[in-house]
Amino acid sequence: MEEPGQLKRALIDATAGAISGAVSRTVTSPLDVIKIRFQVQLEPTAQWALLRKDSYRPSKYTSMWQATKDIFREERLPGFWRGNVPALLMVMPYTAIQFTVLHKLKTLASGSSKSEDHIHLSPYLSYVSGALAGCAATVGSYPFDLLRTILASQGEPKVYPTMRTAFLSILQRRGIRGLYAGLTPTLIEIVPYAGLQFGTYDTFKRWTMAWNRHRSSHPNESDLFLSSFQLFLCGLAAGTCAKAVCHPLDVVKKRFQIEGLPRDLRYGARVEDRAYKNMFDALCRILQTEGWAGLYKGIVPSIVKAAPAGAVTFVAYEFTSDWLESVST
Repeated sequence: MEEPGQLKRALIDATAGAISGAVSRTVTSPLDVIKIRFQVQLEPTAQWALLRKDSYRPSKYTSMWQATKDIFREERLPGFWRGNVPALLMVMPYTAIQFTVLHKLKTLASGSSKSEDHIHLSPYLSYVSGALAGCAATVGSYPFDLLRTILASQGEPKVYPTMRTAFLSILQRRGIRGLYAGLTPTLIEIVPYAGLQFGTYDTFKRWTMAWNRHRSSHPNESDLFLSSFQLFLCGLAAGTCAKAVCHPLDVVKKRFQIEGLPRDLRYGARVEDRAYKNMFDALCRILQTEGWAGLYKGIVPSIVKAAPAGAVTFVAYEFTSDWLESVST
């Protein structure tokens, strides 16, 4: 069978990536909102930490269940999808760019554009390809990520009623550079995150194929094809591993993104404009004032969200890509 043309393959990857990203983001939006509220809260996010004498004011959110109840009581169901429009505008080009670049890099490394040939690549090439694809996707979609964080963290009453007002206010107050606040820790985070996510996903797929062959009494070519449940488990494990390692840099990124946001004081102390000089200063300041727990604020909803998000993204991508290939031949 003749390999598809480069343009056709790029369109398939971009479309499948955009659709999988949109599905995953919409499904996991409530967990993302809870995670962001924890990450931008300067006060402790665990009830036991409130017993410390240096806890200078009550915390708005202290557990996932309490945060869920509070957001629902104050903002109803729409509160869990705050910032979902810019999130979709961010994640659709992000995943489209990511999967397109990833497939192109794997094609160059393997000499074939067929996805089944990519599974035999070295794990190191999978990690490097994933990291480079993540960097390209981040730069291309970052302003929407920043707008998503601001809209999801502002609470009630809204500081910005629409994405447009938030965009114009940031431009007026912080200039073009304001739309890229926190880009440095994001790029430093995305290299290990994307590398781990895609690298471990390919590794788990290889292990699962080997397990299929091992348990089969008559190994054949069908053992190379994984079921949707097996793909789901591979994506689940890959998303969990990547998020657990890279979470502190995500916290730093969120702090840069909401600097100067004048949200209601019932949500806790505000992150003042230019509160941190740079990424290293932010890490040191958070460690000094909030301890190690400060760098892992929101880790529970983050992992709870990252696991299904990674699984849904990979499964949706695999099925959409296969379907597009079948209807275009």
